[in-house]
Amino acid sequence: MPSPNPTHRIATDRTAADRPAPYPTLPPGTPLPASFVALDFETADAGADSACAVGLVRVEDGLVTDRIYRLIRPPRREVPHAFVHGLSWGQLRKEPTFARIWPQLAPLFEDAGAIAAHNASFDSGVLLACCELAGVIAPAFPWVCTVELARETWALPSCKLPAVAAHLGIALDHHHALSDAEACARILLAVRKRRVGLDPGTQ
Repeated sequence: MPSPNPTHRIATDRTAADRPAPYPTLPPGTPLPASFVALDFETADAGADSACAVGLVRVEDGLVTDRIYRLIRPPRREVPHAFVHGLSWGQLRKEPTFARIWPQLAPLFEDAGAIAAHNASFDSGVLLACCELAGVIAPAFPWVCTVELARETWALPSCKLPAVAAHLGIALDHHHALSDAEACARILLAVRKRRVGLDPGTQ
């Protein structure tokens, strides 16, 4: 996915240094933010524009200050991903489109500083595609991928969200967008706390 803001530095993928990350990231050496928005999408199908649920958790100075969860009418009636999240066309067809709910979501991104997601390559692509479809400008903050943070921080057999959440004792209703976003936020804060504890000079 191209950067939504060409002025952002494109960092490299930790596991493939010769391949650029598909989303703007924090420059190397930048401390993890204490203020950010954690984001999770569920999609109706394989299209990045097919968001059918979104969860946002706003964190300021390490504390959750706002949350929002919305169901979204996807652009197509078929919902082959219903087996993942349990949302059917019957549940979604009367919900507002992404364009209609964007005015409710946008304020949570104001001065966010960063966006966190567990598998940021997926969620950044969905956000960009949905914003393009809706005719709105996508937030142009750097992204923090908590999958990558978990791999760097803990020697876990799996860094999928349920495994990392279980490791940290975080309650999770997996594939509920708000629960996933909340878990993502708490993973980032846990890694940040660990790094600050290991290196008192890091803020």
